[in-house]
Amino acid sequence: MHPAPPAQFPLGPFRPYEKNPILRPRGTGWESGHVYNPAAVVKDGQVVLLYRAHADDIVSHVGLATSDDGYTFDRRPNPVLSPSEAYDVHGCEDPRVTEVDGTYYLTYTGWDGDAGVQLCLATSTDLVTWEKHGPIFPDFNTFRPAADAPTGPWSKAGAILGTPIDGRYLMYFGEGSIYHAWSDDLIHWTPGSNDEPIMTPQPDTYTSFLVEVGPPPIITDNGLILMLHNAAVKNGDGSVRYSCGQILFDPARPTEILARMDRPWLEPETFEDTHGLVSNVTFVEGLVFFKDAWFAYYGQSDSTLGVAVHRVGDTYARPA
Repeated sequence: MHPAPPAQFPLGPFRPYEKNPILRPRGTGWESGHVYNPAAVVKDGQVVLLYRAHADDIVSHVGLATSDDGYTFDRRPNPVLSPSEAYDVHGCEDPRVTEVDGTYYLTYTGWDGDAGVQLCLATSTDLVTWEKHGPIFPDFNTFRPAADAPTGPWSKAGAILGTPIDGRYLMYFGEGSIYHAWSDDLIHWTPGSNDEPIMTPQPDTYTSFLVEVGPPPIITDNGLILMLHNAAVKNGDGSVRYSCGQILFDPARPTEILARMDRPWLEPETFEDTHGLVSNVTFVEGLVFFKDAWFAYYGQSDSTLGVAVHRVGDTYARPA
């Protein structure tokens, strides 16, 4: 078990890097159109990003980039995870990653080209070669609480806590509303009831349209699980605006929210945040503690990739 790095609720403040975006589309191939929504992990003294990218065909692959400082990244020329199965033939999207005892557990959204999408799982020991395990919750619909919920299976956004709780592993998952699941082996997962979400959209707030899981949760200094999430409001013209929140749990009761931020800790501000394939989006999926700071990696309007940093000692009350 890794010791918990210094963190308390609310985690922050985070300050967007002044030289964002740190990754942009490039070339004429698989990452020529849009680069965004990265998972993040620290391996061998480097930050490793597993990021979503696609050309104008919108068929997503997962690429890999490494950095010695958390800001400047070197990219592999080829993706490390690509569509290959019926359930992800039109895209491997929006990865999150957790390392447990030398194995990396990657959740991602598999899109089959039809109306539904499903949360899928892949594993690796080197972050390059991945074994796919297929859809995790084939009969689940995380939009069920919504009045206009899609029919059929629908699940996205799985974030695994790397520290077991009473011998079992915990995953938060869901787009629309947020749910939980338990596992003994990190491969096979048993979800809670589809009728009992942990968090649903809250009227008249920045979470009024939907809530969605962000990066994997962590155990904080005060012994509580901290979860960063993404949330959206829908504008009158049908467009959306995504910002980022935080919620807090007791590990002994990880399905009951103790506290939540009533305002975003990250929201669209810059040109890249407000202009893109889906404009007005900051969407965080990667969070690592690296060189005495927290690095939160996020997609900017589904088009470029940015980072925001919280340095230990910097508080909402006073800067370090």
